[in-house]
Amino acid sequence: MAGIALRRLALARKHSCDTFRSAYHPEYTGARPTVVRRTVAFAEAVALGAVTVEEVTACLATSLETIQTALAEGQVPVVVDPNGTTITQLHPAVLVEATLSKYNSGITIEDAPIVIALGPGYEAGKDVHAVIETNRGHNLGRVYLHGSAEPNTGVPGAIGGYTTERLLRATGAGKLYGVRQIGDLVQTGEHVAVVTSLTNGESPVTASITGILRGLVRDGLDVTAGMKVGDIDPRAAREHCFTISDKSRAIAGGVLEAILYFLNKG
Repeated sequence: MAGIALRRLALARKHSCDTFRSAYHPEYTGARPTVVRRTVAFAEAVALGAVTVEEVTACLATSLETIQTALAEGQVPVVVDPNGTTITQLHPAVLVEATLSKYNSGITIEDAPIVIALGPGYEAGKDVHAVIETNRGHNLGRVYLHGSAEPNTGVPGAIGGYTTERLLRATGAGKLYGVRQIGDLVQTGEHVAVVTSLTNGESPVTASITGILRGLVRDGLDVTAGMKVGDIDPRAAREHCFTISDKSRAIAGGVLEAILYFLNKG
């Protein structure tokens, strides 16, 4: 029996690193992950074959055999399986729905002995056993055994006094290519990336604020107009690009708390 299965961390990354330190688990993602904070994303293993985040290594696994091999070697197996079909073959003790999709992706409370979901879209005690709060504020990381997380506001949490301004969004449909790299200091109005398409040519993505480019999707990713493709940190601390954030650690702590609660409960 696998310990924990994280279902499709499309932004498949930070929440699993701390959880992995306590229990090994496979992680599921799509063939072309849309992860923004790639320097702290296990999903990068899809493109690179393997990636290490804060001393925890994840590797691409293409079969049940390679999943088991990775686990035996103390690594996180990353599986390209958007629908999570191999989950039923692994029979995990814990299933964590960590897509942060903000709607019910179709998992049920019957999918594993312990089923946990992150953020809104799920009702604890009905759809899943527990829900973890993902909205910044007093309740971040809180475990709900009944009810739901706070509704999606559509506005990211404030960092350095900025909310929507710190996000980079695609200016049209096409393929996105970075002009700057994660960790670069960018200035207001500077071109950070470009979206190319056969019909509209090149459309630049510009920074709305000055700060460190903390995240940017992988080159060549197909994007849609308005899609989140990057993140600027106005605190301008380059090291933040390569370490897990306070928000992610709080959410991971909530997941671990929920798991221990149900295991102790028996």
